[in-house]
Formats: sequence, C-alpha cells, structure tokens
Amino acid sequence: MPAEASTAVDAARTGGTARNGREPCPPEVAEQLRQVDRLRRTGRYTSALAQVRALAEAHPRLGIVLMELAMTLGIWGGAPAEALPWFERVLELAPGHRTTRLHRALCLARLGRHAEAVADFDALVDGGYRKALVLHMKRAESLEALGQDTRAEQDWTLALAEDQDNPWLLQQRAAVRARLGMHTEALEDLSAALALQQGADVDPELLHERGLLRVRLGDVGGARADFQAGLAALRRGDPDWLPDALRSAVQALDVP
Repeated sequence: MPAEASTAVDAARTGGTARNGREPCPPEVAEQLRQVDRLRRTGRYTSALAQVRALAEAHPRLGIVLMELAMTLGIWGGAPAEALPWFERVLELAPGHRTTRLHRALCLARLGRHAEAVADFDALVDGGYRKALVLHMKRAESLEALGQDTRAEQDWTLALAEDQDNPWLLQQRAAVRARLGMHTEALEDLSAALALQQGADVDPELLHERGLLRVRLGDVGGARADFQAGLAALRRGDPDWLPDALRSAVQALDVP
C-alpha cells in the first residue's frame, strides 16, 4: 500500500475517536474500511471504489470515510480531479486536518494548480507539519512550475537537510542552481550526488549534466571525461535520448 495512503485506515484501526471536529468512526465502519484497504492492495480497485462510495453515501459526515474515498480515487485510481472535491468535503468537516490538506495540495499540484498547492504547502510548513521532507520537495516542484526558482532552491536545500545523502535531491537542486546561474554550486551538488554512487549504480544522466556544467565553466577536459564516462555507464532503462546526447556532447568538444 502506498505510504501516503495509510493514514486514514490507520486512524480507523485506533478505534475512531473524534478529532478536529470529525465524528468518531464506528467499529463496523472501521472494519469495512479495512476491507476496502485489502481490496485496493490486492488490485481490486473497482470493488474497493464501489464499497467506499457506498460507505460515503451512508455516512456523508464521517470524515475518515470521505478521506478514504478521496484517496482511493486519487492514489489507486490516478484521478486527482475526481478526488479533489472529496478532500474539500473532509476539510469542510475538519478544517484543521493537516493530512487532508497535504493530499489536497498534492492533488492540486498534479492538476497543474500550483499556486493553490503552494498556498496549502505554505500553511502546512508554517504549522510545523511533521512530513517536512515531503512538504519541501513537493513545494519546490510547484515553485519551479511557477518559475519561482529562488524559493525552489531554498526548498530543495531544506529537503536535503532532512535527507542529505539523496542523489536525486542533489540533482534537483543542481538543476535549479544552474538556472539561477549558480554554476559552481550546481557542479558541487552533482559531484556530491555522483560520489554517493558506485559501479553499476552510477547515473550517466548525472554525468551528462555535470559535463554540461563543466563546459560552461571552461573545464573542457573534465567535461570530456564526464561524457565518456557517461557513455561507458549507460544501462538498460536509461532515457532514450541520453546516448545520442552524450555522443553529441563529445563531438561538440572536437569542433574548433
């Protein structure tokens, strides 16, 4: 089961006490939610959706049921537009429910409504929501979509404070820093990311990106070494465009 989808079901298992204005979850409803969870996790999405829809119709003010319907649609069904109104209904019942606000923000971002998503992320960060890594990472992505690279760079930095040895986070910050003209800092990020990888785990895409930065900084020899190492490190499953991009980069260095 996706980690972000476990919150409401776990709450049902605790006995369903009322919090943040929500009604308590009766034991028989909690058991039906567990059945919905089992159906989803075993790939029976249609049956899970039908069962949780019926629960929502029977219990229209039970926030945990509405939350499970929203998460079934948004996560297992990949339908954020359908899920969003249900997250909104949960927040009408329990305006202070921060996990619902997080999922609403994620839905808004997937729908391209990044300004609204950032507003939700801002409220969660200001409120000290415990999932700091997710918040900063997802807010950074929305800020990038809005062209707010300076703020995005700050969020990638905050995300790295939560998970400092994450090559992907370093790569994301490097990309933003490169757009901001922080080429030396971006090069340091990519070098740090590559230093965390060894052997077959070396990412040729990172080598390509670092090579391009080295070209900008005038380090032709270092760039050539990166492009050639990238060609040697290509793996099945790497982006289709990458081999040609690496070869073209090497050839471009030979042009007088």
